[in-house]
Amino acid sequence: MDSSSGAIGTAVNSAIADLVPIIASAPADTNLRGAWLERLFDAHAADEIPYIEQLADYWGELCASKAMASAWADRLEGVTRMAIGPDKSLRGHFHGTSACLSALFTAGRYDEVIDLVKADVIWPYKRWAVKALAAQGKKAEAIRYAEGCRSPWANDHDIGRLCEEILLSSGLVEEAYARYGLSANRAGTYLAWFRAVARKYPQRTPAEILADLVEHTPGDEGKWFAAAKDAGLFEIAIALANRTPCAPQTLARAARDFADKNPAFAIEAGMAALRWLVEGYGYEVTGLDVLNVYEFTMQAAENAGRTVAVRQQIRNLVSKETSGERFVTKVLGRQLGLSS
Repeated sequence: MDSSSGAIGTAVNSAIADLVPIIASAPADTNLRGAWLERLFDAHAADEIPYIEQLADYWGELCASKAMASAWADRLEGVTRMAIGPDKSLRGHFHGTSACLSALFTAGRYDEVIDLVKADVIWPYKRWAVKALAAQGKKAEAIRYAEGCRSPWANDHDIGRLCEEILLSSGLVEEAYARYGLSANRAGTYLAWFRAVARKYPQRTPAEILADLVEHTPGDEGKWFAAAKDAGLFEIAIALANRTPCAPQTLARAARDFADKNPAFAIEAGMAALRWLVEGYGYEVTGLDVLNVYEFTMQAAENAGRTVAVRQQIRNLVSKETSGERFVTKVLGRQLGLSS
């Protein structure tokens, strides 16, 4: 199977996150759960790609009790100490390192966790010391420890997210937002990013969050159009779409979706889309994309009783096209009475 896109790994990690609580809470006596864990541990060891590597991070939860977690910690700690200890001649990869740290944490053996990762080891191991310090009530120290782990090889996003969790658990919402609220909740799209922050900080208005995110990402103002639209901040959405390039297809969908219920906004969205198309922006733009923008915008104009004025506005805009081979002019030339 082709896994170059990372889709398989993402799907597996999501499945692990969903299934761990089910396995952890499933009714099973010590012998049965022990058998489950043995099978999972063997599968984890045999996973060469690896797809289920992340399973080890949940080992303590899968143990479902402090006693079993402690037993697994005892079993794995010796090899783990050699694998990540200060003696570099003994160091090497051990697939059970994360499982050991997770088991120690669940067993409440926090000092051992901190001691195990005191050598120069990677962030995925160091993060367990941060969690251990926080669990001991040393939350300020935990954050300092995490911040001290930042490096070109550490996951800054994960560090910020963990620090944010610590501050939120202490009730320090304002500090959490100011220090980590924006960066720690970055998502795959700007809309998902906005929603993640808004969901976590409901005490802040959507307009405040959006303004902070826009300031946090200078040069990307147009990419926040969908978030502003989603929040009902229509004037702000149009202002953002006109500041820096915004995907014409995104603007076209807005023109289509709001042609009836908010034609004024739809017209502005359509005009912004045409502006960026005329200036040569857009990814894999087709003639149909251009026609759609025009038709959606004109439908909104008809609903607003502004057909003649908007058509002339579009004509004036398109007539100034100079980029490329005047693609927009060629597509809309007949509708607008322009020569290509």
